[in-house]
Amino acid sequence: MTEVFQGGDELGPAKVIQVCEPGLQLRAVLVVDNVACGPAIGGLRMAPDVSTTECARLARAMTMKNAAAGLAHGGGKSVLWGDPRMGRSRKEALIRAFAHALKNETDYIFGPDMGTDETCMAWIKDEIGRAMGLPEALGGLPLDELGATGWGLAHCAEVAAPHAGLALDAARVAVQGFGAVGRHAAGFLARRGAKLVAASDSKGTIADPAGLDVEALAQLKRQGGSVCDYPRGAKLDRDAVIGVECDIWIPAARPDVVREDNVDRLRARLVLQGANIPFTAGAEKALAARGVLIVPDFIANAGGVICAAMEYAGATRSAAFDAIAERIRANTEAVLGESRRQGVLPRAAAEAIAVRRVRAAMAHRRFSIL
Repeated sequence: MTEVFQGGDELGPAKVIQVCEPGLQLRAVLVVDNVACGPAIGGLRMAPDVSTTECARLARAMTMKNAAAGLAHGGGKSVLWGDPRMGRSRKEALIRAFAHALKNETDYIFGPDMGTDETCMAWIKDEIGRAMGLPEALGGLPLDELGATGWGLAHCAEVAAPHAGLALDAARVAVQGFGAVGRHAAGFLARRGAKLVAASDSKGTIADPAGLDVEALAQLKRQGGSVCDYPRGAKLDRDAVIGVECDIWIPAARPDVVREDNVDRLRARLVLQGANIPFTAGAEKALAARGVLIVPDFIANAGGVICAAMEYAGATRSAAFDAIAERIRANTEAVLGESRRQGVLPRAAAEAIAVRRVRAAMAHRRFSIL
């Protein structure tokens, strides 16, 4: 480990734990940001280029997301250096070793994230007993199969579209990152009459202003292919999806994909942030100046964590999906309403709402008197 996290504020982080086992070539970090509302939940991200700073930013996003969603949980995140496509046995060994190292860190509950899935959560559950997003056989609600985050994004779109002067019926949608989140969001929106005009994955972008068949693209991905294997449309490079003309743009990939150096390429009226921290702060301000409405990540993509928290509490699938719809619709309306009344960006309005809830919870905790 060479990177040491520096920084923090009145909310956190509460803990930054680095884990290193040279014999296994294990390098990983846990950031528990804030536990005022309850034990922190947040996904385990696996990628070759993760960082402690990224982990801390994502942990704070989870604090905001869980508070905004009204969950009895704080925010945390963990990252593990490695290629998630490595052999199963090695991946299992690394994840089990990381979980075992954190067996006594009861302030944190693991969940799936980019590079990990329900099988990974089963390994963690077996090691330490604290994981959500489990396989159905272990009592889990399969988030990726059900499309919990995409379901929430569709409800967010229904509420936000009128604020952007859009009719959802026939709205043109572009999705960056046609994975578990992106493909379900596209599918749920298509059922509401929206039209997918572009989608991207790690191999490239497929675009067609006449519309793409969402189910055909999803089938290609299930078979291990790329959206670029789609037989029609224009095949473009991976980042070209940023410049495709559309009404609704959904980032569902990595952090900071839209920055000050490429924000001028984006041509949409409404952005629903399906990924965590997908835009830099400067990019969001630039788009707002152009009249683009952005529903921030921890409001728009909270469906997954709401579903996971409901699973952890033993709720049924139908109860979880009803909760996702209710909470995301209410939160989207609250954030956009406060943004308009206060004359601030939606992110600032969302953060104000979430921070109020965290501070109210902190006032009842032991450390509030120190």
